[in-house]
Amino acid sequence: MNNTIKILKTIFYLELAVALAIVVLYESDVLPAGCFTQHSTSEFVLLTVMELLTVILIPLALRLFKFKKIAADLSERKQAALARWGTIRIEMLAMPLLANTLLYYLYMSTTFGYMAIILLICMVFIYPSKDKCYFETRDQEE
Repeated sequence: MNNTIKILKTIFYLELAVALAIVVLYESDVLPAGCFTQHSTSEFVLLTVMELLTVILIPLALRLFKFKKIAADLSERKQAALARWGTIRIEMLAMPLLANTLLYYLYMSTTFGYMAIILLICMVFIYPSKDKCYFETRDQEE
C-alpha cells in the first residue's frame, strides 16, 4: 500500500510542479504572456469548454470513490484499483488546472486564472494519504 501511495503522491506533486513551472516561466518573462489576446472567438470557445469541464470534473473527482462500482473495485483489488482510480482522480483535476493556468497566460483572461485557483484548492481534498484508504481500515475492523 505504501508504494501505491508514494506513486500517487509523486503524480500529485509532479502535476503541481508543472503548474508552478508554467507560472514561473510566464511571470519571469521567459515566455510571452498575452500573445492570443486578439483572438476573442477562440477565447470564448475555450472559456466555455473550460468552464464546463471545471464545473463537471470538480464534483465528479471529489466523489469518485463513493460510486458503487468504484468503491467495490477498491474493496476487491485494493492496491491495483487505488493506483488506477487514484491516478484518474488526480488527473481529473490536474489536467484542467494545467490547461487553465496555460490559457490564463495565453489570453490574460482572469476567468481562466480563477478556475485554476479553484482547481488548486480542490486538489487539497484529493491529496493521496494512507489515512484516506478507507478500505484498509474496514479490513482491519473485520
